[in-house]
Amino acid sequence: MDDLAIDVRQLHKTFGGAPALRDVSLQVRRGEMVALLGASGSGKSTLLRHLNGLQRADAGTTSSVNVLGRRVQQGGRVARDVRATRSRVAVVFQQFNLVERLPVMVNVLAGALHRLPLWRGLLRRFPAAEVARAHEAMSRVGIARLAWQRASTLSGGQQQRAAISRALVQGAQIILADEPIASLDPEASRKVMQSLADVNRDVGVTVLVSLHQVEFAFAFCPRTIALHEGRVVFDGPTRALTPARLRELYGAQIDELLPMRPAPAVEPAAEPVFADVALRVA
Repeated sequence: MDDLAIDVRQLHKTFGGAPALRDVSLQVRRGEMVALLGASGSGKSTLLRHLNGLQRADAGTTSSVNVLGRRVQQGGRVARDVRATRSRVAVVFQQFNLVERLPVMVNVLAGALHRLPLWRGLLRRFPAAEVARAHEAMSRVGIARLAWQRASTLSGGQQQRAAISRALVQGAQIILADEPIASLDPEASRKVMQSLADVNRDVGVTVLVSLHQVEFAFAFCPRTIALHEGRVVFDGPTRALTPARLRELYGAQIDELLPMRPAPAVEPAAEPVFADVALRVA
């Protein structure tokens, strides 16, 4: 089915005999923005790692994962050509994964390394077209003015938007965002989620974002897939997840999913520190 971005069937995973994923099946169509909702330990991160072959399903099962029409794994065996699929799938992690001493520009240009000769990355000698692509990506998420600052000087929300820019430079058709706002204050969280929504709407990138804050699912994701103890317990319109339904699904864990009421602390703005790193354009 050509319109499917992600197709997961009967996914099982255990760690030390304890089940992490139990018969998980789901489909995400190209161009969708879907929330993967669940409390801590529900299996969200484990599921995302299976989608690009970083985690293998239990051997001997009927599990299968297909992404963008290509086999990622089946029965616990990862496809031999999985790297070609990974180049079309970007992962945005909770912990940013930026090289802090390098400029934001160089971190964003890392998304182009899979299609460039190794020497260009080592010498930081990037084609002008790639630099222009990086500027466009940073402009799209509102951080172009920070291009030549060290990544370490950016706030958490700005670093996360740099990671989204890197995914755009990569040319990803799918973004798997693994708890991208878990460590951010509400305003920074809103900006990161808005950036993901803009990329989904304007560029057509499929976005699957794991969350444990239901209010952000309501604000940005028309559809939600909810996990609980490794099982899919809900898959449908986010608006159907009323507080009563959430309590029915999660019981005592409901407090982890509902909004926190205390006012968040405002993250102080960092002073610009520009990295003394040469970038050659050729």
